[in-house]
Amino acid sequence: MTSPAPSSRQRWLVPVVVVVLSVTVGAGLLARELYRRPDQPADESTAATSTPPPASSGAQSPAGFVQMSDDAKNHPQAGAVRELLKTYFDAINTKQWSLWLEAVSSKRAASQSSSAWKAGVKSTRDYDALVYRIERGAGGSLRVLVGFTSEQEIADAPEYFPEKCIKWRLVLPVVSERTGLKIDTIDPGPGPEHEKC
Repeated sequence: MTSPAPSSRQRWLVPVVVVVLSVTVGAGLLARELYRRPDQPADESTAATSTPPPASSGAQSPAGFVQMSDDAKNHPQAGAVRELLKTYFDAINTKQWSLWLEAVSSKRAASQSSSAWKAGVKSTRDYDALVYRIERGAGGSLRVLVGFTSEQEIADAPEYFPEKCIKWRLVLPVVSERTGLKIDTIDPGPGPEHEKC
């Protein structure tokens, strides 16, 4: 005895259900991407600045000045690195030598005098810092890949790249000293990546 042949309506039911389910799942995924809440709310405490901080000598960078990629956020030292870089850039933006000394290693501090440092940052404003990656370096140190934008008078720009606005990307060596993490002297070798804004 042979089974009866399925009706034409039943033959099309399975493909139609598959197509409807596929479209529904695709629309749901698209809606999730379009309406997903960001990792952090875009308020004053976490948003990246899109304009340079004020040039007044007492102005510090906003709390969200140093942003972290998802990769960098996952590093156990992410919070300490972020605070260190904020102090470092605050020192430059507010021209505070004593604050800069808090952010750098004793070796780096000994390599530059106060007058040379102040001359080097006299018209500099740094902003939009982003930490791309934090890696372990030699002897328990860290290597921090960071990008940021720097504005300065052309006369104060590097001789090899005399521009008013420069986007930098470089690796900062970070070491642990008695008082915490510090930015060490930059490794010799090819200069940092840079481009005109």
